[in-house]
Amino acid sequence: MSSQEEFSHQWTDSLDNAGDNDFSPSRKERGSFGEYKHHLLEGDGSDTSEPSGVDTAQLFPLTETRLYKRRWLMLFVFSAYSMSNAFMWLQYGIISNIFMRFYGIDSLAIDWLSMIYCLTYIPLILPVMWLLDNRGLRDVVVVGSAFNCIGAWIRTGTADPDMFAVTFFGQFVCSVATVYVLGIPSRLASLWFGQREVSTACSIGVLGNQMGIAIGFLVPPILVPNVDDINELAYHIRIMFYISAGVATFIFVIVIIVFQERPEIPPTQAQAQARNMQPDEYSYMASILRLLRNKPFMLLVVSYGLNVGCFYAISTLLNRMIIEHYPGEEVNAGRIGLTIVIAGMAGSLICGIWLDKTKTYKQTTVVVYVLSLVGMVVYAFTLNLGHLWVVFVTAGLLGFFMTGYLPLGFEFAVELTFPESEGTSSGLLNCSAQIFGIIFTIGQGKIIDRWGTLAGNIFLCIFLLIGTIMTGFIKSDLRRQKANVQTEVQAVSPTGSVSSVLDYGATACSRPRQWQF
Repeated sequence: MSSQEEFSHQWTDSLDNAGDNDFSPSRKERGSFGEYKHHLLEGDGSDTSEPSGVDTAQLFPLTETRLYKRRWLMLFVFSAYSMSNAFMWLQYGIISNIFMRFYGIDSLAIDWLSMIYCLTYIPLILPVMWLLDNRGLRDVVVVGSAFNCIGAWIRTGTADPDMFAVTFFGQFVCSVATVYVLGIPSRLASLWFGQREVSTACSIGVLGNQMGIAIGFLVPPILVPNVDDINELAYHIRIMFYISAGVATFIFVIVIIVFQERPEIPPTQAQAQARNMQPDEYSYMASILRLLRNKPFMLLVVSYGLNVGCFYAISTLLNRMIIEHYPGEEVNAGRIGLTIVIAGMAGSLICGIWLDKTKTYKQTTVVVYVLSLVGMVVYAFTLNLGHLWVVFVTAGLLGFFMTGYLPLGFEFAVELTFPESEGTSSGLLNCSAQIFGIIFTIGQGKIIDRWGTLAGNIFLCIFLLIGTIMTGFIKSDLRRQKANVQTEVQAVSPTGSVSSVLDYGATACSRPRQWQF
């Protein structure tokens, strides 16, 4: 362990001396199989007699698991880093008309300041996934935060009409950081959080990115007003860039000091299994090939890409769509984008809590996808009515389901692909989203220029319909849930009988949580 990680552990250990116990006795308490079974089933009225003839603890060990309070700190730090990066993604697009005039460029050049995030992701995701699997979560988060900080400082010197090439380079460096962000929520949730909260934790991780997008919609129109004087405009742009750089630097320092790789004791039986896997048993390329042969997962990859690609296109082109029907409403365009994301944050959190309660991954994904399509259709046909309040309402409806779909895709992918690395599965999902994001942004932009916003939004509705149909054909196979249940059932019942499974399931659901401080 590096000296930085040792300092990080010392700092965070002051927050929790031992952590929260996740239905696990301490090492001293756990003896033979019969003793462990008695600990689990005590007080439920079940037969707690030990199995006769042989102590089976060595055959079916139930690994100790524990939840640490500092897991929430890790999630908060990552969310802040993700928020900072997402904010810089939309700084240009939401006030595209202002930057077009300032730099003297056309709309496609401005769109590429957003699409560079998608383009950079595609070739870099495989190396970064390899880095995540071989170097670990902390190294990936630290490197990504460093890129985010460097890119932000490069842009501080580009508040000049002749510096478009340099500001594009700074945006490119920030886009490299995105590759180190998007695949992390599901991996962090699996490494740090218990079985009953992993989906909620993933949703909160995605929430940080959405919060950054929300700030990116709201703040730039306020910090950079549409003034005629170029020198005054340059001053406002410079202030915005320096604020971004200052925040990114502060978060980078916090990541170095605080962020840890993983807890000392795994939070779930599934993670305990993953830790017991020998390094020579895992092949990165073999894992990718297995994922590519996993038909349900590949259907999800395409359908996820279609949905999230539509969201990227809408976010990038929102200013153009609003200004076309409501001239001079740059600030309200940002507020509409904020409405989309805030509603989506609520949707993400609700979906995550719902998944933790029900584990109905496919059913929830299908329902949310259908409602995303409905929201897109309603938004498309009400945008040109001439009433901004209607746009706010329909945009919120669209955002609640379309943005709320993001963590659903991550968690459904982990269930379909366990025990493959969460970073690999989520990386492939995001790669699909970036590809479709570029295609949809360019395609919808061209359609809007030629036929108007209604035709451009109908273009996206068609692909959302295709994605909805594909999602319905995904065969649900909840491998991670099975791994958690089977490991615990084996430890309780070596026979693995149906009655034992049911007895254990009822006991696990009714057993009160025990806390250890």
